[in-house]
Amino acid sequence: MTELLRDRVAVVTGASSGLGARFAVVLAEAGAEVVAAARRLDRLEELAAANPAIHPVQADVTDEGDRRRLLATAADRFGRLDVLVNNAGGGSGGQGEQASLDVFRSVLRLNLESAFALSQLAAAPMRRQRRGSIVNISSMFGLVASVPVPDAGYVASKSGLNGLTRELAAQWGGDGIRVNAIAPGWFLTELTTELFEDEKTQRWLARQIPLGRPGKLEELDGVLLFLASDASSYCTGQVIAVDGGYTIR
Repeated sequence: MTELLRDRVAVVTGASSGLGARFAVVLAEAGAEVVAAARRLDRLEELAAANPAIHPVQADVTDEGDRRRLLATAADRFGRLDVLVNNAGGGSGGQGEQASLDVFRSVLRLNLESAFALSQLAAAPMRRQRRGSIVNISSMFGLVASVPVPDAGYVASKSGLNGLTRELAAQWGGDGIRVNAIAPGWFLTELTTELFEDEKTQRWLARQIPLGRPGKLEELDGVLLFLASDASSYCTGQVIAVDGGYTIR
């Protein structure tokens, strides 16, 4: 496993906690040099202290200057870019907030617009190399409605990200660039801790998920490494749900 991404360079956004932090570590342990980006530099530095293959860059992916600086850091330091993981994202923050047009726009800007902009920037060095893998972190709520937790902005942005994944895959396949997405289901992260501590919610999840439980972070490792590496060399434009069967009901 440590050789799977040997001599590869990856950029992971939203890497300060949760799925992003896990993704950065997994790619680094598979042999890649990982440029890890987030707004919380202290969290990134903690990751880097534990793994010298992780290189922290403070960046807000909704800021054009930060996006350009992030991709330039990878290019200047390593001279190449092989993998981009568009993980940074968020929701509306509650039932009342999700009805606000301003909040709706801000969620689309973070979850969809920034992924498109970063993918465009990453495509330039990948095109020169004639190879590259872009992995968008979508959600099962890009495939189904988020009921009973209403979040129009999140659902719209993740649905849009799935469509963007297919479109960029079609446009860029001839350049050797593969674009795929992972659609996680219910996973325990910093954002869902309070939800999972509620016994009523736990019982509801057990009923709704065919496998009867939320996912464990390590259960995303395999699909991430598959899409980031040559193991998926003939796979592009796909949205892979890792949700315990939630979306098949």
